[in-house]
This record gives sequence, C-alpha cells and structure tokens, in this order.
Amino acid sequence: MGDTPETLLEFPCDFPIKVMGAAAEDFDALVVELIRRHVDDLAEGGVQTRPSSGGRYLSVTVTIRATSRAQLDRVYQELSGHERVLMVL
Repeated sequence: MGDTPETLLEFPCDFPIKVMGAAAEDFDALVVELIRRHVDDLAEGGVQTRPSSGGRYLSVTVTIRATSRAQLDRVYQELSGHERVLMVL
C-alpha cells in the first residue's frame, strides 16, 4: 500500500454543504451566519433551501469556495455543534 492522500479534494474548490433542521423562517439565515464565520464570502445564488415532503424539516445547501481541509472541518464543527442543526452532509 502506498501513501494515501489526506483528502482527494484540490483546494480551492467549490464545495456544497447540506444542513438539515426543523423548519423555521430563520433557519436558512442561521446556517448562512454560522458558515460566514469561516468563509469570506458566499457566491450569489450559493444558498438553496428545500422543505421536506411533510414540511417539518428544512434542507439548506450552501456552496462555498473552500480553501483548505481545516476550513471545512471548522465549518462542519460549527454547524454540527449548533442545537438547531439536526444533520450536516
């Protein structure tokens, strides 16, 4: 076995982050606020929301310009540590 690269991603790259939580009017704004703590700017149209079929949950996908694996790790930690976030993919 040879050396395995730590990540298959080449930085910088566009990277979609999908966040799910209970449906609320401000959930997408919360997700964007949490991500902006670690990302300089978000592209226009870089945020998409979609309610679940029953309307109880909301999926927010934010595409960021990722600059490093460490940055992605910080974003995932920030999101998954928030009480209103149910899942981060």
